[in-house]
Amino acid sequence: MAEETMPSSLRQKPVYRFAPSPNGPLHLGHALSAFLNHDMARDNGGHFLLRIEDIDQTRCTPALEQAIYDDLGWLGLDWERPVRRQSEHFDEYRVALDRLIDAGLAYPAFLSRGETKAIVRIFEAGGGVWPRDPDGAPLYPAVDRQRPEAERAALLASGRQHAWRLDMEKAIRAVGVPLFWQEGGDGERGRIEALPALWGDVVLSRSDAPSSYHLSVVVDDALQGITHVVRGLDLFHATAIHRLLQHLLDLPQPVYHHHRLILGADGRKLSKSEGSTGLSALHAEGAAPSDIRRLVGLL
Repeated sequence: MAEETMPSSLRQKPVYRFAPSPNGPLHLGHALSAFLNHDMARDNGGHFLLRIEDIDQTRCTPALEQAIYDDLGWLGLDWERPVRRQSEHFDEYRVALDRLIDAGLAYPAFLSRGETKAIVRIFEAGGGVWPRDPDGAPLYPAVDRQRPEAERAALLASGRQHAWRLDMEKAIRAVGVPLFWQEGGDGERGRIEALPALWGDVVLSRSDAPSSYHLSVVVDDALQGITHVVRGLDLFHATAIHRLLQHLLDLPQPVYHHHRLILGADGRKLSKSEGSTGLSALHAEGAAPSDIRRLVGLL
């Protein structure tokens, strides 16, 4: 059995992973997450894996992927091989998507971003308050979920571009019980109730991407036997979606640790566009790995 797909029950040790996207240079926020995963794996006698989340084939490039390896190597981190690259596993995500479609829990969504924005704008212009998810984005309109089956089938047969979205109401009914996750991070701790309904009908795949972050991450974590998910607090609420998908797909549940974020001068979390905090830029200016640990509060 390949190391990258070995179930956690066979590993018999905790398994951690750092999973960046090669769509820009790593920054101090990535360094904190990589250090925490690496150090926790080391301190607990576990495995430290690297996963390249390169579903977005437009923005992700081989050069940026190589830069990830270079930056992590400079920081003194080592990881187990082979590295899992999402672009090599689209068939596995499709199997999971088909399972949700066959169960009647996903539907084709034909509205473009422009059409969606127009619906929300018209509604709010009339004095209404459109519901928004925990990140502040408007929930997807019910147009496609309520579309008659014959019309839906005709649109699919015509080749109309579409995404697949989870029918959140049906999915929650299919689970039938409250969902929770175990949290040991820097915010709320303990047994946290998952509230996936707050996110509405989330995307499972798009016409230009064969899987969404939410679908691929739960499939990857299961296939890699990840026991501990250590990532930023910006993904805390999204864990509700992941717990729902794990339940629907009969996937194991990791323990979660959502760590503090590294903020920029404007008080917002760092982005890959902030070159001043890029690891390669700091390296070029003469910083040492110990300086990076100090900058992220680990020394």
